[in-house]
Amino acid sequence: MTLLHAFILGIIQGLTEFIPVSSTAHLVIAEELLGIPSNNQIFAFSVIIQLGTVLSLLLFFWKEILEIIEAFLLGIKHRKPFENLQARLGWLVIIATIPALAAGFVLKEVVHERFADPFTQGGMRLLVTAALLTFIEYFDKRARTLESATWADALTVGLFQTLAIFPGASRSGSTIAGGMARGFDRPSAARFAFLMSAPILLAAGAYEMIQVIALPDTRSLLPHLLVGFVTAVFVGWLSIKWLMAYISKHSLYIFAAYCAVIGTVVLLLR
Repeated sequence: MTLLHAFILGIIQGLTEFIPVSSTAHLVIAEELLGIPSNNQIFAFSVIIQLGTVLSLLLFFWKEILEIIEAFLLGIKHRKPFENLQARLGWLVIIATIPALAAGFVLKEVVHERFADPFTQGGMRLLVTAALLTFIEYFDKRARTLESATWADALTVGLFQTLAIFPGASRSGSTIAGGMARGFDRPSAARFAFLMSAPILLAAGAYEMIQVIALPDTRSLLPHLLVGFVTAVFVGWLSIKWLMAYISKHSLYIFAAYCAVIGTVVLLLR
């Protein structure tokens, strides 16, 4: 892998982690097209650039995240855990995180064994994402805002988030669809989905980082890791900003169509 490869993959990760088109599928496709072999070094690189997009998420929502943490802790201290929206969101984040953590713990090895060909599975999951986004957009009522969020909404988003365990499934697409399935308008569904996914992304990143530290010969990859990480942070922040502005005025059909086309091409080429 060259520094140019690291830069390209960092851009792809940053663009596709939050836009509902599956970052995993795009990285697998890009690695195969660039002729990058699947080994410990590319695993380490993938973990680092994923952490880059986690950082971009935290940077974009840093003020709201701090407000949620502060309100959550004050609510416990004052024995009024649900006294305002931010405190309530803290509890909803916990509820949304439980299904994905449980599913990841139980199914991770099964998924790894049964989905040995991530390229083909990525194409299939892109088609599933296309169908999901189309279905949700067509039937979405788009009436609710984040202020009305309940534990049932958080649980639904958490259950939809478990779909991201499978290769090629879009985490952002799944979680946004989960919010829209509960009647949230698109911007509220996206904001809710991103806030709900922050802990599971951090947990997954920390778990995989432990594995990376144990790998040999990763020091030789440090320049590539730095280029990919910085690129993913910068592009990831811009992609969130763009997506939040775009979906406030436009539907998700364009992402569904894109996933359908790319998924079909991938399966035909395979």
